[in-house]
Amino acid sequence: MTLKGISSMATRHVLAELADAFQQQSGHGVSIESVGGVEAARRVLAGEALDFVVLAADAFDPLEAAGRVVPGSRIGVARSGVAVAVVAGGAHPDIANEAAVRQAVLHARSIGYSTGPSGVHLTRLFERWGIAKEIEPRMVKAPPGVAVGSLVARGEAEIGFQQVSELIHVAGVTYVGPIPAELQAGFSFAGAITGTARQPEAGAALLRFLSSPDAAPVITKAGLAPVPGNK
Repeated sequence: MTLKGISSMATRHVLAELADAFQQQSGHGVSIESVGGVEAARRVLAGEALDFVVLAADAFDPLEAAGRVVPGSRIGVARSGVAVAVVAGGAHPDIANEAAVRQAVLHARSIGYSTGPSGVHLTRLFERWGIAKEIEPRMVKAPPGVAVGSLVARGEAEIGFQQVSELIHVAGVTYVGPIPAELQAGFSFAGAITGTARQPEAGAALLRFLSSPDAAPVITKAGLAPVPGNK
């Protein structure tokens, strides 16, 4: 029986590659649907029949409180930072330090951001800078499950902010780089066995594989970073 899981979009590329590797190693099939993080959490909370879930670590608290994931099954998978992209061939904004990023945002005709953790972090950052109201008419939020990079590629956003793993795979954009370390929030992703799992032992084996040293090179290649201890 094939393992069935769900994840947020930020980990879809790395999970697809690692699921294939796990299948080759174990002979156990894996099917992972990647959707917007809010939608993924909603479906797990609703009790959909799934074996495992991979989401931003802070999304697990309500799932655990509701008994929708198995206690003690959560395991760290990867970490991610926020980065910047512009349309392919476009001028690179200066993002060398906090002041430069603030100026890049203020000068942009439109600013793309996501509904996920990176978007929440950015809106708080803009509020801290005191520019949230000024730039609000120029903010373009990507619908759930839609990459910010696709807005940039279509010209709907002059500059786009999203997690590294979600920007480096988008055609039609130029990846500028991560925002400075002092502005990063250090997002982490974790996996857990769902309360509806039909194959909890196989699911746990998959999660151990995702967090193993063997997975680290694939995680790094996808624009993410292994969690401490998973090197």
